[in-house]
Amino acid sequence: MSRSRFASSLFLISALTALILGLMPLPGWLAAFKPFWLALVLAYWVLEAPEHVGLGVAFVLGVAADLIFGTLLGEYALRLVVLSFIVQRFRPRLRFFPIGQQSLAVFALLLNDRIVAAAIRVFLGEGLPPLAFWCSPISGLLLWPFLVIFMELARQRGRRLS
Repeated sequence: MSRSRFASSLFLISALTALILGLMPLPGWLAAFKPFWLALVLAYWVLEAPEHVGLGVAFVLGVAADLIFGTLLGEYALRLVVLSFIVQRFRPRLRFFPIGQQSLAVFALLLNDRIVAAAIRVFLGEGLPPLAFWCSPISGLLLWPFLVIFMELARQRGRRLS
């Protein structure tokens, strides 16, 4: 299997895993800290393989997430395209940050995503979200280093096999 086919396969597997993890329910007190897995995986791939993953892929993933999660059609698409655009714009800097600074940057990206989601809710007339709505980026901050390490190990293993 060629490297680009393996990278595409790994991307699809990681995106499907992120969608499945997004569907998994958490207990009430822990639900507020449920990470936005799809955004984390997309941010990783936009940083590491921008030739394969860009705004179009973010849009398609977002529409798939809208259909799977049963949200307003286009909500996740908009959120993921905005996130992907920001990561692409700052990729030269973000890529070479130490993992701690990358985690803080991902936290800022996820916080921005929450602002976009809150704006969509306000425009729909749902009002401002509760305080627990803003807790999710904290879990993304804490999970980012582990996600990067896991994905890098998977990519290295794939390089050895191909």
